[in-house]
Amino acid sequence: MPSQGSIGDRVRGLRLSRRMSQAQLAGPDLSDSYVSLIESGKRTPTPVVARLLAERLGCTTEFLLHGIEPRQRIDTELGLRHAELELQHGDPAVAADRFGEIIKAAGEENAMLAAHARFGRARALKAQGKLGPAVEAFERLRREAAAHPERLADLPLTIALSRCYQRAGDTLRARDLAGHALRQVSRLGVTHGEIAVDLASVLVEAGAVHGQQNGTLSYVRQVLADNDIPRAIDREQEVRALWRASVTAAQGDDSALAVRLADDAISTGRPARMALRLAKIAMEWSRLVIGPVGESRPGEAREHATAAMRIFTAFPAHVDERATSMVVLAHVHLASGEYDEAARLAGSALELLEGSTTPTAATAHLVLAEIAMAAGQGGDPAASLSNARKLLESAPTAEIDRRHARAWRELGDLYGRAGFEDDQAGAYHRALQAVGVRSALTGLAIDSVLTV
Repeated sequence: MPSQGSIGDRVRGLRLSRRMSQAQLAGPDLSDSYVSLIESGKRTPTPVVARLLAERLGCTTEFLLHGIEPRQRIDTELGLRHAELELQHGDPAVAADRFGEIIKAAGEENAMLAAHARFGRARALKAQGKLGPAVEAFERLRREAAAHPERLADLPLTIALSRCYQRAGDTLRARDLAGHALRQVSRLGVTHGEIAVDLASVLVEAGAVHGQQNGTLSYVRQVLADNDIPRAIDREQEVRALWRASVTAAQGDDSALAVRLADDAISTGRPARMALRLAKIAMEWSRLVIGPVGESRPGEAREHATAAMRIFTAFPAHVDERATSMVVLAHVHLASGEYDEAARLAGSALELLEGSTTPTAATAHLVLAEIAMAAGQGGDPAASLSNARKLLESAPTAEIDRRHARAWRELGDLYGRAGFEDDQAGAYHRALQAVGVRSALTGLAIDSVLTV
């Protein structure tokens, strides 16, 4: 059965294959000129007309409208859901392959499904750390969204692209895109839901916050206030049980049930995903507002950092995030002069990360060094500074990211306060090296149309 790219192409292909004239296809209900307009793409048939044409052409309405039969479409929809589950709860590399298979199966005959599969594949590439290919994929999707807004929305693509650029080290472009997205959501008044949470996450991750100057900090604060941080529980086992049941239903040719079970699995995992995203935003927001670029809000910072720590504690797999929230909360107590509680939290983070070489462990030592230097403490920060430096120096090159750069910079600041000027210069140099270690976009041609 012909399956050309547009409705008009399919109508014409089926009509010619059945050796019908336009007048014969029009019959007593339509005019042949109207059929001609449909075939040329100048008119889109109404649902009633589509059913009438499908009956005369001997095909299903689904095929005429979408270029795919109902069973094929439901199987493709199921494939999209299973690929999404693989991305959220499984292996991003497997998810990328599955999205790729859907792209091939959907083809040009079902452009909307193919577009959503390409979006999924781009997200899977980003999740694998393949930032160059992910950026190229997102940029192509933005071009398509500009040409065909009925297929894809530009805003989620802009947000995802901003995060890719940030992680690849192109901070300026990341901030430009984040600012563009912020103007869009501000115009729409969107502060609830996944788009708002994703944008808030990008804004704090991109470091686009400079006090209240450009509205980013106030927007992130509003998202936290409007969405709150729910008391989520880890339902990963339920998600996987529903996912397995969906696969079993599909193997038994019960595609409709398989889709329903896959939807249930995705819905079951959503509260936890949202809670973890909001917890990360709250944690980063707290760090920013007590830092040098923020407007000090110790009460709110303490509340949000505590809520983040509570969420991460409920998810055993998120050990580093839990420890990071402890360190952030320690900074909050440190800023308030509560040195004993700050030291307790930093120590608890180090116990939790025993044997780990993550930058979180290094920042916990930096908290202890800062406490030692605090007024009236009379301690010696040298040991804590040395421990932090050893951890940062032991980081594998492939794992160095902006968190390492930030930790090296903080180490340099503390070396300066302690009077170790040579060590301070060395730490700042390592911070610059860490910022430049990512070269994922080297040689990548950027479409200027997409730089906003």
